[in-house]
Amino acid sequence: MNPTLYLGFATLLFGIGLYGLLQRRSLVAMLISLELMLAAVSVNVVALTTLTGHDASMGQVVALILVGVAASETAIGLSLFVAIHRASHSIDVENLSELKG
Repeated sequence: MNPTLYLGFATLLFGIGLYGLLQRRSLVAMLISLELMLAAVSVNVVALTTLTGHDASMGQVVALILVGVAASETAIGLSLFVAIHRASHSIDVENLSELKG
């Protein structure tokens, strides 16, 4: 299979995630968009190791490590979400004065 198709798919997936991250006001939607961006990075790692001719299993190992990082990021993000929701009773990012510098 042509690796450029995978790179195009990953670019599209990253773009959707970036759009969702910048346009959404809900913390949950922003967290989901961030997960889409991390999935696009994983697809890129596997596609680029295949494209360069290196051992494909190395790209898969790196992708599995990225899945672990994404899982820990989700756990931390959701715990922050619960703490913020308990304090302010809102998940709208614009209503959170604690996050403003």
